[in-house]
Amino acid sequence: MGLLFVEVLPRHRDGAPAAAVLKCRRCRVDAASADAILSRDFRGRSGRAYLFDHVVNISLGPNEDRYLMTGLHTVKDIYCSCCQQLLGWRYEKAYEESEKYKEGKFILEKARMWKEAR
Repeated sequence: MGLLFVEVLPRHRDGAPAAAVLKCRRCRVDAASADAILSRDFRGRSGRAYLFDHVVNISLGPNEDRYLMTGLHTVKDIYCSCCQQLLGWRYEKAYEESEKYKEGKFILEKARMWKEAR
């Protein structure tokens, strides 16, 4: 078994301390910066969810076609790279033209996240 490399998100792009970091609820490893949320208007399996274009410390599951509230999408579940807790999913393909903006973006479910204020 190899070494596990974990990325830490301590700062904004300008070098100032980050306001908050979303972490895996189970093992507390960084997943995304709260100021990088693109949209809060999403729903996951367990309630509210957030849309991101960049997350860290995740592993991806296989492609899966899934009917979501906005239609058919090809998605990959995303898991914490440390504890393998399901965190959300990544949009791989949107079949409706109005949903194409989601391709390559990530959903993190709020119920699976822990927010650390900095």
